[in-house]
Amino acid sequence: MSSGGSARSGRVKPSMTDVAARAGVSLGTVSHVLNHPERVKESTRRRVHAAIDALGFVRNSQARSLAAGENRTIGLVLVDLGNTLFVDIARGAQQEATARGMTLLLANSDNDDDLQDVHLDFFEGARVSGILLAPMTDPRTGVDRVRRRGTPVVVLNYDSGRPDCCTVLVDNEQAGHLAARHMLDLGHRRLAFVAGRDHLQPVRDRRRGVRRAVTDAGAELVEIPTEDLSAGGGPGAAARLAALPAHRRPDAVIAVTDLLGMGLVQELGRAGLAVPGDIAVMGCDYDKRAWGGAVPLTSVRMPGEEIGVAAVGLLVDEVARGGEHRHETVVVQPSLVVRESSAGREHDPLVAARSPAEPRRRG
Repeated sequence: MSSGGSARSGRVKPSMTDVAARAGVSLGTVSHVLNHPERVKESTRRRVHAAIDALGFVRNSQARSLAAGENRTIGLVLVDLGNTLFVDIARGAQQEATARGMTLLLANSDNDDDLQDVHLDFFEGARVSGILLAPMTDPRTGVDRVRRRGTPVVVLNYDSGRPDCCTVLVDNEQAGHLAARHMLDLGHRRLAFVAGRDHLQPVRDRRRGVRRAVTDAGAELVEIPTEDLSAGGGPGAAARLAALPAHRRPDAVIAVTDLLGMGLVQELGRAGLAVPGDIAVMGCDYDKRAWGGAVPLTSVRMPGEEIGVAAVGLLVDEVARGGEHRHETVVVQPSLVVRESSAGREHDPLVAARSPAEPRRRG
């Protein structure tokens, strides 16, 4: 049986040698047709391509890249693909990688540090050009291990303070400040901030921004702790708010996540409090999973796609320039998106009240 028949039955994959034999040319000619077609006359190119089609030959791009000492593949490890911020990051990274002729491989660590390390080791073993890592906690050990082996790493959405790799961040302190400033601009003077797990950098930074805005305005802040930052944290926080006498109850609530904000809106409604009539509510992380409720949720836009694009650009520059590359931190700015839960039904839910600023860079 011919090599072509065997290939199509799935038992043997045709090689470049098989293509050369069928086309009646040398192996070098096949290589030129695939890699430098301008060096081969048209009639020979047609003969080689006819052999490729007949045999079902598929070139092994990864093997070719490794043989040439390069691999045009990027690994991306995300902490939680359930959160649409990280989906947006992946989308931006994919678009930029494709534009640069590279392939993006995606892994979800699902909030598991051990699984995150497994993904890092896998990508390192696959000899990717570099790795984009979006963790939730300090990834120091994993990054140290990968960097020692010479693989470039860009850290996303976490400020590790490392001088040996680039970082792309959202200004989470500004996100908290925008949220509180919005409520203050609406005339609210007694704000509540519902959050917990301050060991998580975004939570800690958003709390700092909220406190700064409230202090600057001379307003009052009530901080309500919750360990559950999803919708499941809503009932407990809402019960605490509803139990307060009307004259002591905050007139505006900022939830550190949109899912928590959605839970608060639902539970406050069940407690007989109108949103935003009795109490305005908003989230703070632009998670689209929380936007399907009866009361559209005000939030702070986190520019995930911009993060992904910027991260790929930094990684590609480091791969191309090696030791001449200068590590830097890129900080992208959040923006306020106003909807019914804070401003009322008459407000257009698609209008962004503030425009995002240009990313700023720290050397």
